[in-house]
Amino acid sequence: MEVFFGEWERRAPGETRDVGRARALAGALGLLAPDVPVLTVVGSKGKGTAATYASAFLGAAGFRVCTVTSPGLRSDRDRIRVDGRAVSAGELAFLADVLGQAVAALPPPSGGYLSPSGLFTIAGVLHARRAGADALVLEAGMGGRSDEVALFPPDVAAITPVFREHAGVLGDTPAEIAEEKLGVAGPRTRVLSAPQSAEVAGVLGAAEFVGPGGSALPPDLLPAGLGRAAAELGVVAARRLPGVAEPAAATVRDALSSIALPGRLSWHDVPGSATRLLVDSAIDRAGVAAALGAAWDAWGTIDHVVVCLPDHKDLDGAIAELGTLPVTFVRLSPSHLRFTRALPSRWDVVGSAAITPESLATLGHRVVALGTVYFTGLVLDAVGADTERLYITSASRRPS
Repeated sequence: MEVFFGEWERRAPGETRDVGRARALAGALGLLAPDVPVLTVVGSKGKGTAATYASAFLGAAGFRVCTVTSPGLRSDRDRIRVDGRAVSAGELAFLADVLGQAVAALPPPSGGYLSPSGLFTIAGVLHARRAGADALVLEAGMGGRSDEVALFPPDVAAITPVFREHAGVLGDTPAEIAEEKLGVAGPRTRVLSAPQSAEVAGVLGAAEFVGPGGSALPPDLLPAGLGRAAAELGVVAARRLPGVAEPAAATVRDALSSIALPGRLSWHDVPGSATRLLVDSAIDRAGVAAALGAAWDAWGTIDHVVVCLPDHKDLDGAIAELGTLPVTFVRLSPSHLRFTRALPSRWDVVGSAAITPESLATLGHRVVALGTVYFTGLVLDAVGADTERLYITSASRRPS
Protein backbone atom coordinates (compact mmCIF):
# COMPACT_ATOMS: atom_id res chain seq x y z
CA MET A 1 0.00 0.00 0.00
CA GLU A 2 1.27 3.43 -0.95
CA VAL A 3 1.08 4.96 2.52
CA PHE A 4 3.28 2.25 4.06
CA PHE A 5 5.90 1.96 1.33
CA GLY A 6 5.69 5.17 -0.72
CA GLU A 7 8.28 7.34 1.03
CA TRP A 8 10.66 4.41 1.41
CA GLU A 9 10.40 3.54 -2.28
CA ARG A 10 11.07 7.18 -3.24
CA ARG A 11 13.98 7.68 -0.83
CA ALA A 12 17.13 9.28 -2.18
CA PRO A 13 20.59 7.69 -1.81
CA GLY A 14 21.88 8.21 1.71
CA GLU A 15 18.52 9.01 3.26
CA THR A 16 17.57 7.21 6.46
CA ARG A 17 14.36 6.64 8.38
CA ASP A 18 13.00 9.78 10.01
CA VAL A 19 11.94 8.68 13.49
CA GLY A 20 11.27 12.29 14.45
CA ARG A 21 8.68 12.59 11.71
CA ALA A 22 7.22 9.25 12.78
CA ARG A 23 6.90 10.69 16.29
CA ALA A 24 5.02 13.67 14.88
CA LEU A 25 2.69 11.29 13.04
CA ALA A 26 2.02 9.20 16.14
CA GLY A 27 1.46 12.40 18.13
CA ALA A 28 -1.02 13.72 15.58
CA LEU A 29 -2.98 10.48 15.96
CA GLY A 30 -2.89 10.71 19.76
CA LEU A 31 -0.93 7.48 20.12
CA LEU A 32 2.27 8.45 21.96
CA ALA A 33 0.87 7.42 25.35
CA PRO A 34 -0.90 4.06 24.90
CA ASP A 35 -3.30 3.51 27.78
CA VAL A 36 -2.43 -0.20 27.94
CA PRO A 37 0.77 -1.94 29.06
CA VAL A 38 3.43 -2.39 26.37
CA LEU A 39 5.85 -5.29 25.95
CA THR A 40 8.54 -4.70 23.32
CA VAL A 41 10.81 -7.37 21.83
CA VAL A 42 14.20 -6.47 20.38
CA GLY A 43 17.22 -8.56 19.41
CA SER A 44 18.95 -10.20 16.46
CA LYS A 45 17.16 -13.56 16.33
CA GLY A 46 13.97 -15.07 17.71
CA LYS A 47 11.96 -11.85 18.08
CA GLY A 48 8.87 -13.26 16.33
CA THR A 49 8.91 -16.38 18.50
CA ALA A 50 9.26 -14.36 21.70
CA ALA A 51 6.45 -12.01 20.65
CA THR A 52 4.13 -14.90 19.79
CA TYR A 53 4.70 -16.78 23.06
CA ALA A 54 4.34 -13.57 25.07
CA SER A 55 1.07 -12.78 23.30
CA ALA A 56 -0.33 -16.30 23.75
CA PHE A 57 0.54 -16.29 27.46
CA LEU A 58 -1.13 -12.90 27.91
CA GLY A 59 -4.16 -14.27 26.10
CA ALA A 60 -4.24 -17.20 28.52
CA ALA A 61 -4.14 -14.64 31.35
CA GLY A 62 -7.32 -13.08 29.97
CA PHE A 63 -5.85 -10.16 28.05
CA ARG A 64 -7.01 -9.05 24.62
CA VAL A 65 -3.65 -8.65 22.91
CA CYS A 66 -2.63 -6.67 19.87
CA THR A 67 0.66 -7.95 18.44
CA VAL A 68 2.74 -6.09 15.86
CA THR A 69 5.55 -7.98 14.15
CA SER A 70 7.87 -7.29 11.22
CA PRO A 71 7.81 -8.31 8.45
CA GLY A 72 4.63 -10.28 7.68
CA LEU A 73 4.75 -14.03 7.16
CA ARG A 74 2.84 -14.11 3.86
CA SER A 75 1.25 -10.69 3.59
CA ASP A 76 1.19 -7.31 5.29
CA ARG A 77 -1.99 -8.34 7.14
CA ASP A 78 0.20 -10.69 9.18
CA ARG A 79 2.06 -7.75 10.71
CA ILE A 80 -0.88 -6.72 12.93
CA ARG A 81 -2.86 -9.26 14.93
CA VAL A 82 -5.45 -9.29 17.68
CA ASP A 83 -5.55 -12.43 19.81
CA GLY A 84 -3.28 -14.14 17.28
CA ARG A 85 -5.46 -13.48 14.23
CA ALA A 86 -4.24 -11.30 11.37
CA VAL A 87 -6.22 -8.17 10.60
CA SER A 88 -8.55 -8.38 7.64
CA ALA A 89 -7.88 -6.70 4.32
CA GLY A 90 -10.63 -4.21 5.15
CA GLU A 91 -9.14 -3.38 8.54
CA LEU A 92 -5.71 -2.83 7.02
CA ALA A 93 -7.19 -0.61 4.31
CA PHE A 94 -8.95 1.46 6.98
CA LEU A 95 -5.71 1.88 8.92
CA ALA A 96 -3.91 2.88 5.72
CA ASP A 97 -6.55 5.54 5.03
CA VAL A 98 -6.23 7.01 8.53
CA LEU A 99 -2.43 7.08 8.32
CA GLY A 100 -2.55 8.50 4.81
CA GLN A 101 -4.65 11.46 5.91
CA ALA A 102 -2.39 12.11 8.90
CA VAL A 103 0.79 11.85 6.80
CA ALA A 104 -0.64 14.30 4.27
CA ALA A 105 -1.08 16.85 7.06
CA LEU A 106 2.61 16.61 8.09
CA PRO A 107 5.33 18.83 6.64
CA PRO A 108 6.86 17.12 3.58
CA PRO A 109 9.90 14.84 4.01
CA SER A 110 13.24 16.57 4.41
CA GLY A 111 16.26 14.30 4.25
CA GLY A 112 14.50 11.23 5.61
CA TYR A 113 11.51 8.97 5.11
CA LEU A 114 8.78 7.22 7.06
CA SER A 115 9.86 3.59 7.16
CA PRO A 116 7.43 0.77 6.33
CA SER A 117 8.07 -1.09 9.58
CA GLY A 118 7.58 2.11 11.57
CA LEU A 119 4.31 2.89 9.82
CA PHE A 120 3.02 -0.62 10.49
CA THR A 121 4.01 -0.19 14.15
CA ILE A 122 2.01 3.03 14.35
CA ALA A 123 -0.90 1.39 12.53
CA GLY A 124 -0.77 -1.49 15.01
CA VAL A 125 -0.93 0.86 18.00
CA LEU A 126 -3.88 2.59 16.36
CA HIS A 127 -5.59 -0.74 15.74
CA ALA A 128 -5.03 -1.79 19.35
CA ARG A 129 -6.96 1.26 20.49
CA ARG A 130 -9.78 0.62 18.01
CA ALA A 131 -9.99 -3.07 18.94
CA GLY A 132 -10.07 -2.44 22.69
CA ALA A 133 -6.83 -4.32 23.35
CA ASP A 134 -5.70 -4.77 26.95
CA ALA A 135 -2.00 -5.09 26.04
CA LEU A 136 0.42 -4.33 23.21
CA VAL A 137 3.25 -6.62 22.12
CA LEU A 138 5.60 -4.86 19.70
CA GLU A 139 8.45 -6.46 17.76
CA ALA A 140 11.17 -4.07 16.62
CA GLY A 141 11.85 -4.05 12.92
CA MET A 142 15.56 -3.31 13.35
CA GLY A 143 17.39 -1.86 16.29
CA GLY A 144 15.96 -0.41 19.47
CA ARG A 145 16.63 3.26 20.16
CA SER A 146 16.54 3.97 16.41
CA ASP A 147 13.38 1.94 15.77
CA GLU A 148 9.89 3.38 15.86
CA VAL A 149 8.93 0.99 18.66
CA ALA A 150 10.95 3.36 20.88
CA LEU A 151 8.17 5.93 20.41
CA PHE A 152 6.09 3.83 22.80
CA PRO A 153 8.18 3.34 25.98
CA PRO A 154 7.61 -0.24 27.11
CA ASP A 155 6.72 -1.45 30.54
CA VAL A 156 8.76 -4.56 29.74
CA ALA A 157 11.50 -5.02 27.15
CA ALA A 158 12.56 -8.52 26.10
CA ILE A 159 15.96 -8.86 24.41
CA THR A 160 16.51 -12.00 22.34
CA PRO A 161 20.06 -13.14 21.46
CA VAL A 162 22.14 -10.31 20.03
CA PHE A 163 24.99 -10.82 17.57
CA ARG A 164 26.87 -8.80 14.97
CA GLU A 165 24.20 -7.90 12.44
CA HIS A 166 23.66 -4.72 10.45
CA ALA A 167 27.24 -3.77 11.31
CA GLY A 168 27.91 -0.12 10.61
CA VAL A 169 24.20 0.68 10.96
CA LEU A 170 23.39 -0.34 14.53
CA GLY A 171 27.01 -0.53 15.67
CA ASP A 172 30.32 -2.13 14.78
CA THR A 173 30.49 -4.74 17.55
CA PRO A 174 27.94 -6.95 19.32
CA ALA A 175 28.35 -4.75 22.40
CA GLU A 176 27.53 -1.59 20.45
CA ILE A 177 24.57 -3.29 18.78
CA ALA A 178 23.29 -4.48 22.17
CA GLU A 179 23.57 -0.96 23.54
CA GLU A 180 21.51 0.36 20.64
CA LYS A 181 18.83 -2.29 21.18
CA LEU A 182 18.77 -1.64 24.93
CA GLY A 183 18.01 1.99 24.07
CA VAL A 184 14.36 1.03 23.54
CA ALA A 185 13.96 0.88 27.32
CA GLY A 186 12.73 3.90 29.26
CA PRO A 187 13.55 4.76 32.88
CA ARG A 188 10.69 2.60 34.20
CA THR A 189 11.13 -0.31 31.81
CA ARG A 190 11.79 -3.74 33.23
CA VAL A 191 14.41 -5.39 31.00
CA LEU A 192 14.66 -9.15 30.49
CA SER A 193 17.10 -11.00 28.27
CA ALA A 194 17.74 -14.41 26.81
CA PRO A 195 21.20 -15.85 27.49
CA GLN A 196 23.85 -13.70 25.77
CA SER A 197 27.56 -13.73 25.08
CA ALA A 198 29.74 -12.26 27.83
CA GLU A 199 30.32 -9.16 25.69
CA VAL A 200 26.60 -8.49 25.28
CA ALA A 201 25.68 -9.47 28.85
CA GLY A 202 28.12 -6.86 30.13
CA VAL A 203 26.20 -4.16 28.28
CA LEU A 204 22.81 -5.32 29.55
CA GLY A 205 23.92 -4.94 33.15
CA ALA A 206 21.01 -5.32 35.55
CA ALA A 207 18.69 -7.06 33.08
CA GLU A 208 16.89 -10.17 34.32
CA PHE A 209 18.35 -13.10 32.38
CA VAL A 210 16.03 -15.97 31.52
CA GLY A 211 18.02 -19.17 31.19
CA PRO A 212 16.95 -22.66 30.10
CA GLY A 213 13.96 -23.72 32.18
CA GLY A 214 13.41 -20.17 33.39
CA SER A 215 9.78 -20.20 32.33
CA ALA A 216 9.08 -23.30 34.47
CA LEU A 217 6.93 -24.61 31.63
CA PRO A 218 6.76 -28.28 30.64
CA PRO A 219 9.17 -28.88 27.74
CA ASP A 220 6.37 -30.09 25.47
CA LEU A 221 4.83 -26.60 25.52
CA LEU A 222 7.99 -25.05 24.09
CA PRO A 223 9.37 -25.20 20.54
CA ALA A 224 12.31 -27.36 19.58
CA GLY A 225 15.68 -25.98 18.59
CA LEU A 226 17.01 -22.49 19.06
CA GLY A 227 13.52 -21.00 19.32
CA ARG A 228 13.10 -22.43 22.81
CA ALA A 229 15.16 -19.69 24.46
CA ALA A 230 13.10 -16.98 22.75
CA ALA A 231 9.84 -18.69 23.71
CA GLU A 232 10.82 -18.91 27.38
CA LEU A 233 11.91 -15.27 27.32
CA GLY A 234 8.56 -14.25 25.84
CA VAL A 235 6.58 -16.09 28.52
CA VAL A 236 8.61 -14.69 31.43
CA ALA A 237 8.43 -11.18 29.95
CA ALA A 238 4.65 -11.50 29.70
CA ARG A 239 4.49 -12.50 33.36
CA ARG A 240 6.32 -9.28 34.27
CA LEU A 241 3.82 -7.02 32.51
CA PRO A 242 1.79 -4.92 34.99
CA GLY A 243 -1.54 -6.44 35.95
CA VAL A 244 -0.78 -9.96 34.79
CA ALA A 245 -1.87 -12.75 37.12
CA GLU A 246 -0.66 -16.30 36.57
CA PRO A 247 -3.36 -18.19 34.67
CA ALA A 248 -4.34 -21.75 35.48
CA ALA A 249 -1.94 -24.38 34.17
CA ALA A 250 -4.65 -25.92 31.99
CA THR A 251 -5.40 -22.55 30.41
CA VAL A 252 -1.71 -21.99 29.68
CA ARG A 253 -1.48 -25.44 28.14
CA ASP A 254 -4.48 -24.82 25.89
CA ALA A 255 -3.00 -21.54 24.62
CA LEU A 256 0.64 -22.52 24.18
CA SER A 257 -0.09 -25.93 22.69
CA SER A 258 -2.13 -24.19 19.97
CA ILE A 259 0.80 -22.04 18.80
CA ALA A 260 1.83 -22.42 15.17
CA LEU A 261 5.02 -20.73 13.99
CA PRO A 262 5.24 -20.91 10.20
CA GLY A 263 8.80 -20.40 9.06
CA ARG A 264 10.30 -21.49 12.38
CA LEU A 265 11.19 -25.16 11.95
CA SER A 266 7.80 -25.69 10.33
CA TRP A 267 6.91 -28.59 8.04
CA HIS A 268 4.86 -28.23 4.87
CA ASP A 269 3.74 -30.34 1.91
CA VAL A 270 4.27 -28.87 -1.54
CA PRO A 271 0.85 -28.90 -3.26
CA GLY A 272 0.46 -31.42 -6.04
CA SER A 273 3.65 -33.31 -5.22
CA ALA A 274 5.30 -35.77 -2.86
CA THR A 275 7.77 -33.12 -1.68
CA ARG A 276 7.95 -32.24 1.99
CA LEU A 277 9.56 -28.98 3.14
CA LEU A 278 11.23 -27.93 6.36
CA VAL A 279 11.16 -24.12 6.46
CA ASP A 280 13.22 -22.15 8.97
CA SER A 281 14.28 -18.51 9.20
CA ALA A 282 17.85 -19.46 10.06
CA ILE A 283 20.30 -16.62 9.43
CA ASP A 284 23.50 -17.78 11.12
CA ARG A 285 25.61 -20.90 11.46
CA ALA A 286 23.95 -22.10 14.65
CA GLY A 287 20.48 -21.71 13.15
CA VAL A 288 21.44 -23.51 9.95
CA ALA A 289 23.00 -26.35 11.94
CA ALA A 290 19.88 -26.70 14.10
CA ALA A 291 17.57 -26.80 11.10
CA LEU A 292 19.69 -29.33 9.24
CA GLY A 293 19.84 -31.43 12.40
CA ALA A 294 16.05 -31.43 12.65
CA ALA A 295 15.81 -32.53 9.01
CA TRP A 296 18.35 -35.32 9.45
CA ASP A 297 16.55 -36.54 12.57
CA ALA A 298 13.17 -36.59 10.82
CA TRP A 299 14.19 -37.87 7.40
CA GLY A 300 17.61 -39.46 7.67
CA THR A 301 18.57 -37.70 4.43
CA ILE A 302 18.24 -34.32 2.71
CA ASP A 303 17.69 -34.10 -1.02
CA HIS A 304 18.23 -30.36 -1.45
CA VAL A 305 18.59 -27.08 0.45
CA VAL A 306 17.24 -23.74 -0.76
CA VAL A 307 19.00 -20.80 0.88
CA CYS A 308 18.55 -17.01 0.90
CA LEU A 309 21.02 -14.97 2.95
CA PRO A 310 21.61 -11.30 2.15
CA ASP A 311 25.07 -9.84 2.66
CA HIS A 312 24.48 -8.86 6.31
CA LYS A 313 23.62 -12.41 7.38
CA ASP A 314 26.10 -15.18 8.28
CA LEU A 315 26.74 -16.58 4.80
CA ASP A 316 30.15 -17.98 5.72
CA GLY A 317 28.67 -19.93 8.61
CA ALA A 318 25.92 -21.31 6.39
CA ILE A 319 28.43 -22.40 3.74
CA ALA A 320 30.43 -24.24 6.39
CA GLU A 321 27.37 -26.09 7.71
CA LEU A 322 25.89 -26.94 4.30
CA GLY A 323 29.09 -28.67 3.19
CA THR A 324 28.52 -30.79 0.11
CA LEU A 325 24.71 -30.77 0.20
CA PRO A 326 23.03 -29.74 -3.07
CA VAL A 327 22.12 -26.06 -2.69
CA THR A 328 20.09 -23.51 -4.62
CA PHE A 329 20.75 -19.91 -3.57
CA VAL A 330 17.93 -17.37 -4.02
CA ARG A 331 18.54 -13.69 -4.61
CA LEU A 332 15.61 -11.43 -3.78
CA SER A 333 14.80 -8.21 -5.61
CA PRO A 334 14.14 -5.57 -2.86
CA SER A 335 16.84 -2.92 -3.05
CA HIS A 336 17.46 -2.87 0.70
CA LEU A 337 18.69 -6.48 0.53
CA ARG A 338 22.10 -6.85 -1.08
CA PHE A 339 23.46 -10.08 -2.56
CA THR A 340 27.03 -9.35 -3.64
CA ARG A 341 29.09 -11.92 -1.75
CA ALA A 342 30.82 -14.80 -3.51
CA LEU A 343 29.07 -18.17 -3.45
CA PRO A 344 30.42 -21.70 -3.86
CA SER A 345 30.67 -22.48 -7.57
CA ARG A 346 28.70 -25.71 -7.13
CA TRP A 347 25.59 -23.84 -5.95
CA ASP A 348 22.77 -22.99 -8.33
CA VAL A 349 21.61 -19.36 -8.21
CA VAL A 350 18.06 -18.22 -9.03
CA GLY A 351 15.77 -15.25 -8.52
CA SER A 352 12.67 -15.09 -6.37
CA ALA A 353 10.40 -15.87 -9.34
CA ALA A 354 11.79 -19.41 -9.29
CA ILE A 355 10.14 -20.17 -5.93
CA THR A 356 7.01 -21.98 -7.10
CA PRO A 357 5.41 -25.27 -6.08
CA GLU A 358 6.53 -26.76 -9.39
CA SER A 359 10.18 -25.75 -9.00
CA LEU A 360 10.33 -26.86 -5.36
CA ALA A 361 8.92 -30.25 -6.32
CA THR A 362 11.78 -30.82 -8.79
CA LEU A 363 14.36 -30.67 -5.99
CA GLY A 364 13.43 -33.97 -4.37
CA HIS A 365 11.08 -35.31 -1.71
CA ARG A 366 12.93 -33.88 1.31
CA VAL A 367 13.84 -30.21 0.89
CA VAL A 368 15.02 -27.66 3.46
CA ALA A 369 14.38 -23.92 2.91
CA LEU A 370 16.48 -21.56 5.05
CA GLY A 371 17.08 -17.84 5.24
CA THR A 372 15.77 -14.37 5.90
CA VAL A 373 12.11 -13.96 6.82
CA TYR A 374 11.41 -12.21 3.53
CA PHE A 375 12.45 -15.42 1.80
CA THR A 376 10.69 -17.85 4.12
CA GLY A 377 7.55 -15.78 3.65
CA LEU A 378 7.91 -16.29 -0.09
CA VAL A 379 8.20 -20.05 0.43
CA LEU A 380 5.22 -20.12 2.80
CA ASP A 381 3.18 -18.27 0.22
CA ALA A 382 4.23 -20.68 -2.53
CA VAL A 383 2.97 -23.69 -0.55
CA GLY A 384 -0.16 -21.94 0.74
CA ALA A 385 0.79 -22.20 4.42
CA ASP A 386 -1.86 -21.18 6.92
CA THR A 387 -0.66 -17.98 8.62
CA GLU A 388 -4.07 -16.55 9.53
CA ARG A 389 -3.87 -17.40 13.23
CA LEU A 390 -0.79 -18.09 15.36
CA TYR A 391 -2.55 -19.26 18.53
CA ILE A 392 -6.00 -19.74 20.05
CA THR A 393 -7.20 -18.73 23.52
CA SER A 394 -10.57 -18.01 25.07
CA ALA A 395 -9.95 -14.36 24.16
CA SER A 396 -9.55 -15.41 20.52
CA ARG A 397 -13.17 -16.53 20.47
CA ARG A 398 -14.63 -13.20 21.53
CA PRO A 399 -16.57 -11.35 18.86
CA SER A 400 -14.40 -8.84 16.97
